[in-house]
Amino acid sequence: MCYETNLTDSQWEIIAELLEDGRKRQHHLQVIVNAIFYVTKTGVQWRNLPNDFPKWQLVYYYFRKWSKIGLINQIHQILYEKVRVKAKREVSPSLGLLDSQSVKTASLSDIKGIDANKKINGRKRFVVTDTLGWIIGLMVVAASVQERAGAEQLFVLMSGKYPRLEKVLADQGFDGEEFTSRIGKTFGFILEIVKRVLGVGGFQVLPKRWVVERTFGWLMFNRRLVKDYEEKTEHSEAFIQMAMIRLMVRKLAPQKI
Repeated sequence: MCYETNLTDSQWEIIAELLEDGRKRQHHLQVIVNAIFYVTKTGVQWRNLPNDFPKWQLVYYYFRKWSKIGLINQIHQILYEKVRVKAKREVSPSLGLLDSQSVKTASLSDIKGIDANKKINGRKRFVVTDTLGWIIGLMVVAASVQERAGAEQLFVLMSGKYPRLEKVLADQGFDGEEFTSRIGKTFGFILEIVKRVLGVGGFQVLPKRWVVERTFGWLMFNRRLVKDYEEKTEHSEAFIQMAMIRLMVRKLAPQKI
């Protein structure tokens, strides 16, 4: 069966060399990847994968394995560099955009908390994107983690990966003179707070900050990400990266109309 989420042969070639190890398998890895994309996009339970995919236990085995050994993260990073080059940009961005998103979780989730500000019991996704909207930093934690604490943890994970990074823009939830000063001294880039215009009510489109909001919008087109259904945060992060991998592959090898 041909699903909208399936990779074309040209798209598969982009990531095949990162997955193929020469082993003979009953099911081609392209079919396994297509099944994971199907779960990501549609939000279907593993057990309810259509019968024309391999058994759900096998698909889940590969997803769990690739997540655990960091292969999904590695593929995401390699494709990120490719889309930057295709856009005629330096591999390392000079400007980043920071934001967080709180989502509800399933009852089986092992790490969760309450975001007192948004009244959400679940998890919080901290994301840094470049100016094109591609994710350069990602961390999923309990929703009870405060903005500044989560941002600092994420910057630690990102440390040294992007040598050209000079500035990161964030909203007022990350404000604090002592905090922004410490970030600059510790990580070597400026954390700039983009503030709303006083006296203007309703929703405001803040310069450049809208890009990271668009990225969250991209993620919400994947039903598996509308709510965090995963027991482990590493699987939550892997699904976010799978959603972005699919977007980047389509950017690198557009489907013919």
